[in-house]
Amino acid sequence: MTETGGAPGEEGADTPTPSRGFAQAPAPGSGEAKPPEGHDQSPPTPPTGWQAPDPRGAQPPPPGWQQQAPTPYGGPPPQYPQFPQQRASGPHGLGKPGVIALRPLNIGDILDGAITAIRRNPLLILGVGAVLAVLSAGISFLVQKYLYADLEKLTSVAELGPGATDSQAQDALFSAFGDVFLLVLPSAALTTLLTTLLNGFLAAVMGRAALGREVTFSIAWAEVRPRLLPLLGVGLVYSVVATIGLMLCVVPGVVAYVFWALASPALILERGTFKQAFSRSVKLVSRAFWRVLGILALAWVIQYLFNTIIQLPFTLGTSVFQQVLNPSAAPVVPGTGDLLLQGVGQIVSGTIAMPFVALVTVIIYLDQRMRREGMDIELARAAGVTPPQAW
Repeated sequence: MTETGGAPGEEGADTPTPSRGFAQAPAPGSGEAKPPEGHDQSPPTPPTGWQAPDPRGAQPPPPGWQQQAPTPYGGPPPQYPQFPQQRASGPHGLGKPGVIALRPLNIGDILDGAITAIRRNPLLILGVGAVLAVLSAGISFLVQKYLYADLEKLTSVAELGPGATDSQAQDALFSAFGDVFLLVLPSAALTTLLTTLLNGFLAAVMGRAALGREVTFSIAWAEVRPRLLPLLGVGLVYSVVATIGLMLCVVPGVVAYVFWALASPALILERGTFKQAFSRSVKLVSRAFWRVLGILALAWVIQYLFNTIIQLPFTLGTSVFQQVLNPSAAPVVPGTGDLLLQGVGQIVSGTIAMPFVALVTVIIYLDQRMRREGMDIELARAAGVTPPQAW
């Protein structure tokens, strides 16, 4: 049975609140409810749909008051801030205690959040990025060093001369392409694996940065360490499946890459299992596949342009750059000095570019949860943010 208010004279006695329902007419045959002794006689029953004016005059509700949700007996529309149209009404939604606003984000907000996180925690984020960039450059150097020796077959195609038969030229060309494939496949898988591991670590960083709290390497590592082995498993499976899919058939690779992109943030922030991480990523990306794909593609384009600009000075004196200036010349296999110089450029660019893409991925995860699960309200409560009084 719905309560009809408190004692007379108390503030809010005639005003519905979230803890009190709306007054309803007595059931037929039950008789007229007798008013309390000493009170004025209740007015006649108003017409259906009529709202009685506040006897105390128009006064603003007390701070923090929220409207009662619609009931079977009528009432004003809901004014809870957890509705999307209410959460997004202000520039910062439920506030901005950290690097992102607590509301559904647009592309600009996501990119700005990644850059802001780097600016506020440069030593932590860029330091971890530098470590992974060194690992990536070192492994790439070893792979290229031993595989480029076989790529001299590229020069043999040009040296066959006009007297070579078509079968000889095709055999040399296909053999060279096979070596190129073996060179690109490990590099792509390695990049995806390290980025996935970085996603997991930076998910712990963003979990606190979004609330405006202090974050250090020890704090973030304490979150990641208990789930390090599942994170490695997620990164390995994700990198192998996505890379092979991209190399053999583009569409399945793109689908796997997008649907599983949020697996590592889900594993760290939700503290789930290996299987739950993939299922949560698929659930969050579903019905937003093209949006997630577009944001990730934009982040990778930005990373590619940044890498190209940073690495350009390191390739000016190498044989690779000379090959670009003179495409008609026979292919030149890079030497050890060329590979080392390229590795230095890869370390410099990767220190910034790799964390940027990882942070964008983590913020996409937070955005999808705010859009679909109301995570912005949970974050606001955790950060102690009070919604604007206009709500």
